[in-house]
Amino acid sequence: MHAPESPRTADQLRAALAGLLDGLPPKRAAQAVERLIATYRGDTPTDVPVLRDRSDVAAYAAYRMPATFEAARAALAAFRLRVPDWSPARHVDVGGGTGSASWAVEATWPTGPAAPRTTLVLDWAEPALTLGGELAREAGSAALRDARWQRQTIGAGIALPDDTDLVTVSYVLGELTAADRRSVVDEAARAAQAVVIVEPGTPDGYLRIRQARDQLIAAGLRVVAPCPHSAECPIEPGNDWCHFATRVNRSSLHRKVKGGELSYEDEKFSYVAAVRFPATPAAGRIVRRPQLRKGQVLLELCGTDEKLRRETVTKRHGPLYRAARDAAWGDAWPPEQSAEPGREGAGDA
Repeated sequence: MHAPESPRTADQLRAALAGLLDGLPPKRAAQAVERLIATYRGDTPTDVPVLRDRSDVAAYAAYRMPATFEAARAALAAFRLRVPDWSPARHVDVGGGTGSASWAVEATWPTGPAAPRTTLVLDWAEPALTLGGELAREAGSAALRDARWQRQTIGAGIALPDDTDLVTVSYVLGELTAADRRSVVDEAARAAQAVVIVEPGTPDGYLRIRQARDQLIAAGLRVVAPCPHSAECPIEPGNDWCHFATRVNRSSLHRKVKGGELSYEDEKFSYVAAVRFPATPAAGRIVRRPQLRKGQVLLELCGTDEKLRRETVTKRHGPLYRAARDAAWGDAWPPEQSAEPGREGAGDA
């Protein structure tokens, strides 16, 4: 998925994470990461925080925060291209933990004296909130440095501020029971002008996004990304799932735990962005990695006709063919002119 670059915020996050595991024995950090991976890959939602103590949180942040930041940033960048004249002044990060989505919001809509923003991060894990606040104090933006980090049960009974512009719910729904998921999405839809939800790009993650999408539509919001429409998703559950990918630089901890040599990996994610104000979704979305053939490009598309279809773009199409060769999984199609640097979408899987 192609997303606008935000080197300042991304570099600040990497710098803040760099010394996070200082003083924590490498073996203990690796063991904490392995346990967390097993927990997150399980299929049993919990009613207690997954991150239990400082070592859990430090290991999670060092290992997972770069990937969740990039996934949220890619989803938000795709959303921003649909609402180029809009910027959130009040952001609530539900289940924000160490603040990946809050950093991604800052990377997408940089703040300054002329464009301030208040940020509220809600989570039920006190150690995650504490460490998130420490990391945020290393940021260059007041929106992150001055963010409020508030302990809150994420589930039934959650209450969000009525005047919220943007609610993000990133990599949270999979930790909740079905009833708590419904409560969180319903409250986000009630309180916010815009809701962006991100989950792992797995079949189960897609199903959670699909269910949340249905709730947002039922609550009166309209979907603007990634879907070109707010009708029923044309994918048949069990046969396929909608997801995208973004490239993440691997840290030494990544390589140590996974035993890999590559300096990068691709984070798969599913997402939905919906709004209460006027916005126009893309005419179509590339939902699989484009297939390059001699003299042609095969594109798998989701379109405004509420169907999945394949389009073949050949050399005879001239400029459109050149655009197709440069297109990436997750991009809008046909290509659009944009004042934003970069393009929406995610990198190849």
